[in-house]
Amino acid sequence: MHIPDGFVSPAVAVAGGAVAIAGLAVCVRRAGRDATERQLPLAGLCAAAFLVLSAPVIPIAVGTEGHLLGGTLAVTLLGPWLGPVVITVVTVVQALFFGDGGLSTLGLNVVNLALVPAAVGYPVLLGLRRLLPRGPVSMTVAAGVAAALSVLTAAGLFTVEYALGGAAGLPVRTVAISTIGVYTLVAVLEGVVTALVVRALLALRADLVPVANR
Repeated sequence: MHIPDGFVSPAVAVAGGAVAIAGLAVCVRRAGRDATERQLPLAGLCAAAFLVLSAPVIPIAVGTEGHLLGGTLAVTLLGPWLGPVVITVVTVVQALFFGDGGLSTLGLNVVNLALVPAAVGYPVLLGLRRLLPRGPVSMTVAAGVAAALSVLTAAGLFTVEYALGGAAGLPVRTVAISTIGVYTLVAVLEGVVTALVVRALLALRADLVPVANR
């Protein structure tokens, strides 16, 4: 879902950058206050793992690509403040060293990949935790559903961004069908992977999933 350079208008790219900077400023400030020393090594391990998980990509004919995102897993393990910071670092590394997404659209990519999981995935996760019975199975289901919904939300937001200022000469309908179609499949896979990772951690190191105790 990395938006390349020239895919949207400069105005939309600048607006995305402004939202990303504002959102990250809040996340960094809160992470600096709330994050523990114990979380910092985990954050580094998560960043490395997300780089590996996102490596397999599915080319999309309209200028973007599909792959696992990892944002909801990040906020599940690290919280809604440190999680987006880690995913932002991953997104920047992907743009600089792997050519995934453009530099001019980095703000939009941060919004879609890092901030949406915190704004959508994490509240859904907490909401399901309150609705479902306590236990590892419920936590696993909640994480999987939250991850899938986060991916679908990001895909929808991507389509809206293109509708507001698409510069690739492609019909909005084509972009919407391609992106949402591919990312519906990615959402299912993301939900399954997130659920499996959370279930394994709950069995082996439940302390690494602090949201399970909330």
